[in-house]
This record gives sequence, structure tokens and C-alpha cells, in this order.
Amino acid sequence: MTQQEKSPKKIFNYIAKLWLIVFGILFFVVLFFYGVASEWFGPMPSFAELENPQSNLATEVISSDGELLGTFFFENRSNVDYRNISQNLINALMAIEDIRFEDHSGIDQRALLRVAYGVITGSSKGGGSTITQQLAKNLFPRGSLSTFQLVLRKFQEWITAVKLERTYSKEEIIAMYLNTVFYGHNSYGIKSAASTFFGKSPDSLNLQEAALMAGVVNRPSGYSPITYPEESMKRRNLVLNQMEKYGYINKEAYDSVSQLPLGVSKYGVLDHNRGLATYFREYLRGQMKKWCKNHYKASGENYNLYTDGLKIYTTIDSRLQRYAEEAVFEHMSADLQPSFYRHWEGFTNAPFVFEDLEEEELEEAVDKIILQAVKRSERYRLLKKAGIESDSIEENFNTPVEMRIFSWDGPIDTIMTPLDSIKYYKYILNTGLMSVESRTGFVRAYVGGNDYRYFKYDHVTQGKRQVGSTFKPFLYTLAMQEGEYSPCYKVPNISYSVELFDGTYWTPKNSGNDRIGEEVTLKWALANSNNWISAYLVKRFSPQSVVNMAHNMGVTSDMPAVPAIALGTPDLSLYEMVGAMNTFANKGVYIKPIFVTKIEDKNGNVLERFVPDKKEAMDEITAYKMLELLKGVVESGTSIRLRYKYGFANPVAGKTGTTQNQSDGWFMGITPDLTTGVWVGAEDRSVHFRTITLGQGANMALPIWALYMQKVYADPSLGVSMGDFEKPLKDVSIEFDCEKYDRLNQSGFDATEDEF
Repeated sequence: MTQQEKSPKKIFNYIAKLWLIVFGILFFVVLFFYGVASEWFGPMPSFAELENPQSNLATEVISSDGELLGTFFFENRSNVDYRNISQNLINALMAIEDIRFEDHSGIDQRALLRVAYGVITGSSKGGGSTITQQLAKNLFPRGSLSTFQLVLRKFQEWITAVKLERTYSKEEIIAMYLNTVFYGHNSYGIKSAASTFFGKSPDSLNLQEAALMAGVVNRPSGYSPITYPEESMKRRNLVLNQMEKYGYINKEAYDSVSQLPLGVSKYGVLDHNRGLATYFREYLRGQMKKWCKNHYKASGENYNLYTDGLKIYTTIDSRLQRYAEEAVFEHMSADLQPSFYRHWEGFTNAPFVFEDLEEEELEEAVDKIILQAVKRSERYRLLKKAGIESDSIEENFNTPVEMRIFSWDGPIDTIMTPLDSIKYYKYILNTGLMSVESRTGFVRAYVGGNDYRYFKYDHVTQGKRQVGSTFKPFLYTLAMQEGEYSPCYKVPNISYSVELFDGTYWTPKNSGNDRIGEEVTLKWALANSNNWISAYLVKRFSPQSVVNMAHNMGVTSDMPAVPAIALGTPDLSLYEMVGAMNTFANKGVYIKPIFVTKIEDKNGNVLERFVPDKKEAMDEITAYKMLELLKGVVESGTSIRLRYKYGFANPVAGKTGTTQNQSDGWFMGITPDLTTGVWVGAEDRSVHFRTITLGQGANMALPIWALYMQKVYADPSLGVSMGDFEKPLKDVSIEFDCEKYDRLNQSGFDATEDEF
């Protein structure tokens, strides 16, 4: 065979080999991809995992008016639907990350060719991963990988991206992506990020905010608008430039928006110490942890408060909560706390008061209180746990250190000894407020203290303090219920004594000298917190009857059945007192205050609904009598400053309370729609005003209620009525006008009994 005859055959063999190589490579590629998809090289996410990626979802605490109050989380992550995402953000994301997102099927071949060309030429112009591939990447566990594992992982991500594209719509994919990415500052997912950086929801992000968020996801730490604002600004403007390039915005929009500041003035990391209703959220956390221990998922596992994405729908109204917190701040910062500082200026051993103690004994008592506070502190506990000797601990507490302390003007960064900081906090007056919707028992506002960052103790449900004269309505309820008395029934205003078990007598004193020896009405006696008439009534009905009545109205604390109970000696919580006083507004039916209406899982399935417990504590006639009595406290008694100082002209039933030595100031205010209680006092009962003028409940607690209700009435969206209490359906023939009552009595008409 000639050379010319051999040449075509040789060419044919070369071509055949070439095709064999090509087909071999193709076969190997197909086999490799098949092996990856078949999990020969490691597990792949299942369709179930693709639908429900394993991420820690924060539990959301939602107000009755739809506001997010806070979250419980390991990762602060909450999901959001596509329809609740700003189109600005979607456009910005595609412009900077994946402009052909709408056209490809998970893998962008043009982008891959660009990356390959950049690697070969050394002129890289960006990555080649699509949004779908980045989402797929988020579905694989992190960890240190070898070079081979990294290459294999990339192929796994490609296959997963294709699966995602075949399983979900483009809208679902982009929503899943935005829900899974990390934005920095403990913000996982766009819902958390929008709230953290801008204080708003994802659907309300404007153009510059959307561009910033789309830029941050590429490198959250390096592009943080909080830590690196200059780099963040450059990145945001690059996103805007890309949006102009691809026609999402015009040149004019780019020129104007690129000059705007980052707009993160509302930045605030969502944590357990900040935001609305911090004390309430902490109380709720404890209740929800108990709930999770007794409720199970389909898998048989307990619900996890921090990872299962529960939605807790609370009774708190964010508007009322905000008004309550503002009222506390206004009174405490501008009035009461400065007044307390001035009151004690220049006094030795201030602000402690111990009656009948000599100077030396007083100093010893103060030292004992401070020492107890030291031993209760977290610093002492940690030092003791570490095995530090007592002398070294004492030295530690007397060594100045940098610290941040509370003030009503804002946190103060200072240097002081831990011992001095303890003494500093002894001066601070604390407060608590709870407001309940009268007919439902829904707790609408809950302020457990001054600032949860510095004061962890909750004065609504956790603390119990002596209630003083706010307890007297329980006693007067007995008198009204028996039918023997009416609000205008008269009793001689003289000293009364009650015999005790040991044969001695209990005889209370009055704080004032008004109308001594005269006959006074029960309405006048309650309005002026007259202790003699209280002694008369407790002698008439017995201490145990008063205890029983209080328990029937929702008080759960133990109370000694002694005559002094008539003056309010028991220690009760604000929660108990508000729930009990609300019985009058609810026509004699006690409703246990409720905080949560329902709990949903992350998919919106209702796991449990809640309704308040109710019981009849008294008939509605008695409840109405008590409202008339308590209205007298505001009209002419200890709460009259609601009229002349704060301008309330609408019907209000109320009761102040001032405990022994002015240690505690209380006010209970009842309107047809809201029953609200306020307590004010120091951490130690020996810390208080020296005079009742400043230390009474009308000066310490009542102003907070007044400021709160002024804000409530000024907001028409709340629909809170300024009308009078509804009369019982059953006719009430009692005369509440005591002057008219006297005339009827003088004419021979028996006005002390109800006629039906």
C-alpha cells in the first residue's frame, strides 16, 4: 500500500481516537454528575430539606396591633414571603449578583465562561455563582474542606441549584435566598436586617436602603454600614451604578440617591435588653419555656423557643405600651427622681431612714444594707465562685473600674468603684405599671421597671410590696355587698379599736384631723383614706372576710387575717392588684389578666389559643357601688389632682396608696375601658421621702397614670372611651348623691337599702 493510500486511514484513526476521547470525557462528565446526584461522593439535600432548610428561626413576639415587639433566638432570623419584599431590593440584588436570574435555569453559562476567561488571562471580573447557586451553597454544612472536597462541593451546589430551579418559582427562590443570608450584626434574613438597620419591614425599603442591603450580603463584616461606613457607601453606590447600567433606575435617580447618607440612624440590634416591652418579653420568655416543655412537634421533640420560629401573638398593644413607657420616663426623669435627689442633698447616710435609731446605730444599719447588696451582686457571686478570698473581694469592690451606669438622661460611662456603684443605685426610685382592658382581661401595657439593661427585677409580676390604702376597696366591697350599707351611709368619725386574740387591742391612727367626731359617709371615708372608718368596717366584718374577698377577686398571695389588713399591710404584686381592681369595671366578674391570645408554628399553623379564666366575685350592683365610691376618691379625695392639675373631666374611679414611712406609692385608676395600676418605690424599703407630702401615692405614682391616660385619650385610633361606667341592667335605686341621700333620710325614706 502506497503512502498516499495510508494517509486517509491514518487521519481516520486520529479522528476516531479524538471522538473516543471526546465521548469518553462526556461519558465521564455524565457519570460524574450522575454519581454526585446519586450521592456516591457524599449526601445531597433532599427535596424535604430544600423546602425546609435547616436554619435556626427566631420566635417572634407580636403585639395585638401587628407590631414585632421582639424575638427569642440563637440566630436572629425570621422568614418573609416574596410579596412582602420591596421591589427595590429585588432589582438591586439582581443588578449586583445575578442580572440574568430571570433567564437561566440555575447555572449561568455566560458567567462561567467569563470566570474561566478571567482565570486564564488574570483579569477576573467577578464571580460566576447565580443567586440560585448561592442559595444552594447555604444548604450545605460549613467546615474545613480539602481542594478535592471544594471542587466536589461546587458540583454538588450546581446540581442542587438545578433542582431548586425545577422545584420552585423564581419568586420563591429569591425569597428563600433573602431569608437565609447573613447581613451582619446578628441579623439573619432580610426581615431581621431591615428591622436592625432601618427599623422597618422589608416591603418598605426605599431605593438607597435596598441598594445597601443588596451590597452588604457580599461581605457583611467588611461592608457594615455601622463599622465601616465609607466602604459601605462605596458598595451601596456600586449597586446603584449597576442598577442604572441595567435600566432599573435612570441617571437622575443614581446621581441624587448616590449622594444620600446611609440612613441607618434607627440602627439597633434586636436583643433582649432593648426595644418595647423588655420586661414583658422576659416574663413571656419564662412562660414560653414552660410551654415548650409540655408541647411537642410531629417528630416527638419538644418545641424549641429559640430555633423553631414560633409566632407568639400577645395582648400587648404597641401604642399603649409606648405611651406607658413614655409616661414612666417623663415623670421619673423630669420630676420625681430630681426631686428625690434635692430632698436628700446634704444629709448624712442619705437616702436611708430608720426611725428611732441613734446616729451610730443608723450607720451600722446602712453598712449592713450595703454589705447585703454586695453579697447579692453578680460580681460577688463570680468572685466567690472563683475561690477568691474575702479580703481580695473587698479590695476588688473598692478598686475603681470603667463602667456604664444608668441615668434618666442616658447611660453614663464613668470610672468608680463597684461599691460606689451599689450606693449610687440605692438612690434610684423604681416603678412598675400594668394596664388591662376591662372587659377582656387583655394586658395592653406592661412596664416592669426603669430600664431592663440595668434593672432586671420585674415590679409587675415578680415583685411584691405593701399595698397600703389601695387595699381598702376590698374591705369596702364587703360593706357594699352585704346590702346593709350604701356609699352615703354615715359612721361617726371617731377612733375604733379591734380586740386581738391575746386580749389586747389594735387601734389605728389617722393621717389627718378632718371632721373628727362628725358623722361621715363611707364615700367620704374612702375618698380620704380614713383609717378609723376602716377599723370600724373590719371590726364589723372580720379580717378573715376581707381576706376571702381579696382571694375571690383574684389575689393569690397569702395574707394574715389580722385587723391591720384593713390598712393594707399585705405584700402583693402589681399584677394581682390590677386584676382585682378590674373586677369593678367588669361588673363584678374577675378576669385573670392574660398575655397571649395564640401561638403559631413557623408555617402559620395554630398550636394553641388562649382565653382568660373568669369567675363571678360579686354581683354587678356591688361592683357599681364600688365604682361610685372610687369615683369619689377622684372627685374630692386623695386623687383630686387628676382634676385640678391634669385636667381629667371624664369619670375616673381611682385609689391612691401610701405605705408606712412612704416606702411605697401606689395608684389604681379605673376607666370603662382600661384598669391601670402604678407602683413607685426604691429597692430598699428604708429608702424613701421623709415627708408624706412628697412620698404619698398621689405624688409618686398618680402622675404616671395621668400622663399615660392623657396620651391614650389623645390617640383616637385606640378608641378608648371617655364616657361613664355602664349602669347595671338591674335597676339601682341607691342614691349616690349624699346631700340628696340626707334629705331623703330626714323625710323618712329608707335610703340604705336597694329597691328592685
